[in-house]
Amino acid sequence: MSAPTPIPPIGTSNTRRPGPVRDRALWVRSAVIMIVLIAVLYLVEAIDSATNMRLDNDGIVPRETDGLAGIVWSPFLHAGFDHLTSNATVGAVLGFLLLLARRFLVTTAIVWIVSGVGVWLVGPAHVSTIGASGIIFGWLAFLLVRGLFNRSPLQILLGVALGLVYGSVLWGVLPTQPQISWQAHLFGAIGGVLAASVLAGRDRRRSRSAPAAPPAFGGTAAR
Repeated sequence: MSAPTPIPPIGTSNTRRPGPVRDRALWVRSAVIMIVLIAVLYLVEAIDSATNMRLDNDGIVPRETDGLAGIVWSPFLHAGFDHLTSNATVGAVLGFLLLLARRFLVTTAIVWIVSGVGVWLVGPAHVSTIGASGIIFGWLAFLLVRGLFNRSPLQILLGVALGLVYGSVLWGVLPTQPQISWQAHLFGAIGGVLAASVLAGRDRRRSRSAPAAPPAFGGTAAR
């Protein structure tokens, strides 16, 4: 005689969504988040254009106390729609990949701080540095080296593919053009490598502590 099965409370479920459904939800959510973020950047740039580019003065001004606030605001500010579009085109792809990897928030926070502080410390004096390229360089660096820290062949393969597509961008860490902040690019990339190193330990601990997958087709596991 079989034992009765408890009825779950109303509003709860004892079943999990199948893998393909969860994956599709993650892809959709990641795409929506990136669309919203890009839309916010374009809205800010529209406001900046309507106010005669006054917001651009709120970027990072190196070694000035008032310029510290620019660490927060500078990634939202761009020198026109051409500048924004060049960043948004690459950033949308890299940010989407980070969201899929569930490493967006921590990686972005580390890159944001390292890039911003680096610019404030060694950037050119009396110049307001703006743009999201420092964060984008950090995202790219993270995705390029993450597989090496995690010892993951799949992530290494993704890094190689991204290197083939976007690797030439990394020349931006060199002081080749005076109107471009190579400091933001360099320190952003350093922040991306740092984030990969920090998160690799978590990933390895998580993989070691993850329970074994249940046997397929209702079989029983050997003990």
